Amino acid sequence: MNNPDTQSSNTHHSSESTQAPIDHSHSGKYEGSHDVPREQVFSHLLRELGDHHGFVLFDHIADLPIIILDSGNLYTYSSPVSMEQAGIFTMYKGHPVRKADMKPPQLDLSVTNYVVFQWIAFAVLTAIGLFVAGKYKKNPKQAPRGIQNIMESVIIYLRDEVVYANIKGAAAQRLLPYFITLFFSILLMNLFGLIPGLHTATGAIGVTAGLAITAFIVINYTAIRESGIGAWLAHLTGGVPARMWPMWLIMVPIEFMGMFIKPFVLTMRLFANMTAGHIILLAFVGLIFFFKSIFIAPASTAFSVFIYFLELLAAFLQAYIFTMLTAVFTGMAIGDHAHDAAHAAQH
Repeated sequence: MNNPDTQSSNTHHSSESTQAPIDHSHSGKYEGSHDVPREQVFSHLLRELGDHHGFVLFDHIADLPIIILDSGNLYTYSSPVSMEQAGIFTMYKGHPVRKADMKPPQLDLSVTNYVVFQWIAFAVLTAIGLFVAGKYKKNPKQAPRGIQNIMESVIIYLRDEVVYANIKGAAAQRLLPYFITLFFSILLMNLFGLIPGLHTATGAIGVTAGLAITAFIVINYTAIRESGIGAWLAHLTGGVPARMWPMWLIMVPIEFMGMFIKPFVLTMRLFANMTAGHIILLAFVGLIFFFKSIFIAPASTAFSVFIYFLELLAAFLQAYIFTMLTAVFTGMAIGDHAHDAAHAAQH
């Protein structure tokens, strides 16, 4: 293993000729005592639900690169092990910290387990999209079959019942690709968590927050583009006319907070629903090892299968709800701003 012995003004590099496994004693991510089955269960639960710096597939672990921006310098390492050996940073509770003061760096841009599964979901969605588009280009008049038929049915439903039903005018057609991508991305990330050995990227609050922030930008940018910045600012008054301006002291803070409550709700709803199902499922399976009794196995297995099918339903339902709420919020923003602009013009 080779550690960096040279350093540029902005970048520190480390590389390995032979990939080494993650040192779990430093990362504190997985290992429980191999002599205590209960600790193994809780350790496995953390490994299944947590975001960490190793790509975990069943019991196989591959190191992921560490990318850190700190004190104006960019540090890159091929794995947590090489980062440890470089001597500047160390792992504490699964996250890189400075060895000097045990504080986190300015910005951690490391690739983690959930990031990899996001990339996989995007790659699968891109492959499916290219395959379906190729089918249409090759035989534009042929009736769709198989996955092409499924994709067309879902896309038409999203277009007519979600986007066009809530967003009016040219904005609906312009935003249609975004909503289609949003739905299928969330759906694939949800479904990956139901495949044994894989993980649900939407079980990380950072992922759901990123989706909600994107929705926040889309909602407000669309409202400003469709109705103008003046109507968008006027909306913060809650439609209260200028002659009653003292009410603005109450309405403006409420409307301003409402702008951020919506993406917060989107974040927590998706994150909580996708995480809760996995916790319950792993808890039922863990009961067998916790009580060390084969007699608990039939009931635990039956409940686990039931929860699994509920999670399958939730995977589709949460993708639909997130997409639907985003469309509803966008339509409300456009409609409210247009109404406020007309109201202001009359007064």
